Amino acid sequence: MSIQLTLNRFASHAADYSDDLRVIQSLAAQRQAAAEIKTWPGFAVTPLRGLPALAAAHGLAGIQYKDEGGRFGLGSFKALGGAYAVFRLLQKQIAMKTGQTPEQVTSSDVLSGRYADLVCGITVTCATDGNHGRSVAWGASLFGCGCVIYIHTLVSEGRRAAIAAYGAEVVRASGNYDDSVRRAQADAERLGRFVVSDTSYPGYRDVPRDVMQGYSIMVAEALAQMPQPPTHVFVQGGVGGLAASVLAYLWESFGEDRPTFVVVEPDRADCLRRSAEAGYRVAVEGDLDTMMAGLACGEVSEIAWPILQSGADAFMAIDDDLAVATMRQLALPRPGDPPIVAGESAVAGLAGALAALADPAMAQRLGLGRQSRLLVCGAMGPGGGGGGAGRVGFFSPPGAPRPRTL
Repeated sequence: MSIQLTLNRFASHAADYSDDLRVIQSLAAQRQAAAEIKTWPGFAVTPLRGLPALAAAHGLAGIQYKDEGGRFGLGSFKALGGAYAVFRLLQKQIAMKTGQTPEQVTSSDVLSGRYADLVCGITVTCATDGNHGRSVAWGASLFGCGCVIYIHTLVSEGRRAAIAAYGAEVVRASGNYDDSVRRAQADAERLGRFVVSDTSYPGYRDVPRDVMQGYSIMVAEALAQMPQPPTHVFVQGGVGGLAASVLAYLWESFGEDRPTFVVVEPDRADCLRRSAEAGYRVAVEGDLDTMMAGLACGEVSEIAWPILQSGADAFMAIDDDLAVATMRQLALPRPGDPPIVAGESAVAGLAGALAALADPAMAQRLGLGRQSRLLVCGAMGPGGGGGGAGRVGFFSPPGAPRPRTL
């Protein structure tokens, strides 16, 4: 098992959350997203699961796991962002075609079929490793527009089926995740589709910003559920949108008193950590073959990076074995902790934290100790926690020896 830690030399807790960053992500935009999403059928606050036994075993004051698995039944820690961006796109398109303002186009009107003749002529599309695409496909199904999702070579059949279950056409593209992003964009331009991506690039910023606003509801709920704010937050990396959304909410809410914030990635797809080392966005090339398939991204989101570069305290890269070991610890918990079945990508933040705690020097560098209150987020993976390139069999059978703790 291996871990690489890069402390962010550009971050300062004394720095204000600037107006330039509020253009990307803000509490005001988060409140707008929350007010909208809370009206959707099936909305419910997801649970925050305490893991007191795991915390005690690792010398922490507490570990809280924000379990997004039940969010709209998607089993995804990215359930909110893609679907919210789909609605926002439809809202703007309907307003433009009917001469209204976007605010006059409500989700209840869209759901009622009032604009069905317009909506059915719109097709949304994106590339995905699984989680974001599922949210986009569900949002398209909910609001009645067409949907085409691109997956790359290493995305498992279980993830493909989970997306297709919402009526989306799923296209398997050659190459890695970033190749599928480019394919989705090119086909959209040729066929008149609307890209709803969680990553941004030159000339494409507004939709990924809406995706990020949707994510922020998760951290707002978690803070409301905690008796005290966390001292440390470990969040999955990927293209950086989810991490930047969580960090932005914490930074604007708490200022210089915000928690220590750590971004965790697979060591085979650590574009954020390498960018932090370089001081500018760096791409990781190759097949990015990792069991943490939902985080197998080689290029950093353009709008996520300014928030992470100036606000994240550290970036970590972990290997697949650490994610698998953490899945086992959650599925076969210590007495007093609830069992949690989670996918490899969903446990990345917790896996990084536990790995750091196993290294006293690293724990000290991150300020982890007996007063630390850790917050992580996750969900149940598609097909009962599977991900990656179709690998199976990560859990020990009943009665098997307890897996080694980190």
